[in-house]
Amino acid sequence: MASPMVATPVQLRTTGRLSFSSSPSSAPRRRFAAVRASAEAMATEKLGIRVERTPPESRLSDLGVRQWPKWGCEKSKFPWTYSAKETCFLLQGKVKVYPDGHGEEFVEIAAGDLVVFPKGMSCTWDVAEAVDKHYKFE
Repeated sequence: MASPMVATPVQLRTTGRLSFSSSPSSAPRRRFAAVRASAEAMATEKLGIRVERTPPESRLSDLGVRQWPKWGCEKSKFPWTYSAKETCFLLQGKVKVYPDGHGEEFVEIAAGDLVVFPKGMSCTWDVAEAVDKHYKFE
């Protein structure tokens, strides 16, 4: 029986073209792990805030995001302290978050972002566009 054709993510990333090759059965698992690691690498962390831009719906589903409570606010500016770790998914809006102790440095988050704020962080939210988000405190 012939081996299945398997896409090689490294070739896609380096050449922009998807190529296929015959591989032993363990190769797909290694390649899947490489793709998963690559997807996780799309998340960035700046000033203690972790942002995943436009995560796939499967990731949101795995986390149960659509069942989390919702919160929203209009354009505004206010201080906030996280008494617990918060993970949120922005459905709409645009915000600049200024963590205390970092001067004028900020992290911009917007609709489609999955964001994690650490417990204990104090910051200022500068809401440029009204926010609607799902959130979960841990």
